[in-house]
Amino acid sequence: MPLHPEIAKFLAGLPTPPEGPLDPVALRAADETHVAPLEERLPLHAVEDVTARTASGEVPVRIYTPVEADSHGVLVYFHGGAFFLGSLNTHDHVARSLAKETGLKVVSVGYRLAPEAAFPAGLDDCYAVVRWVAEQGENLAWDGTTLALAGDSSGGTFVAAVAAKAHDDGFDRITHQILYYPSLDLDFDVDRYASLRENAVGYGLETAGLKPFNAFYIDSGADPADPLVSPIKRADLTGLPPALVVTGEYDPMRDEGELYGRRLREAGVEATVSRYEGAGHGFVQHFSWIPEYHRVFEETRDFLGRR
Repeated sequence: MPLHPEIAKFLAGLPTPPEGPLDPVALRAADETHVAPLEERLPLHAVEDVTARTASGEVPVRIYTPVEADSHGVLVYFHGGAFFLGSLNTHDHVARSLAKETGLKVVSVGYRLAPEAAFPAGLDDCYAVVRWVAEQGENLAWDGTTLALAGDSSGGTFVAAVAAKAHDDGFDRITHQILYYPSLDLDFDVDRYASLRENAVGYGLETAGLKPFNAFYIDSGADPADPLVSPIKRADLTGLPPALVVTGEYDPMRDEGELYGRRLREAGVEATVSRYEGAGHGFVQHFSWIPEYHRVFEETRDFLGRR
């Protein structure tokens, strides 16, 4: 199908990006201006900002409790933003929708960003919070069953990397991994995946923008050949948690996500690949108000309920 008309209308109204190098501080400030006022956000039983004291240091997290209950399963959420953008606030609506639709307590991670924090600071924060959740289970009213990971874009990168680190460390409490249009191969050779050419221009995120947007992360010490940076380069995917990989039809990174899902299945991992027609990159963050794309939260709920 063609690009969804609401997405096409939004893209047509975007101003021409300014010339010159990207300014992380200015881009972050601009993102924060789009955060909805608190009174307009999806209501939940409780939303609390706390500091997780972890092996990686003190990490800010926001905990979303959907309904009052003695205990909950937990979903740990890593926001996207090319490793240098995004915050607990810019993705607050995503975390709220995940909590409401899945019924799980959501722990959103305010990990350190490039370029101020060198690799692997952000990844270490994400992994450390997952371990913290397991260690603090009683204090968090975790029911000891579901401990899922979810992330969009670069947050999806962290989901795959954290799942791999946990497996290698013998930490087996992670039950599910959910990757929304993940960035899994930071070697941006345009001939590596057909979608990098097919969806190169006109759909929001453009192929030519991948290198400059990810440069802050790579220049901070993230080596694209490292499977913790480019999880699709991991040779052995056996033993990883069941996965839901969500892609967008018009996303330049569509094919790497779908290949990763196939490779997981080939390795004996239960993996579902779900392509959303008419969608480009970032639709969970920016366009989940459209009913066709809000369905991603329902699909996430159903995936989590399978085991």
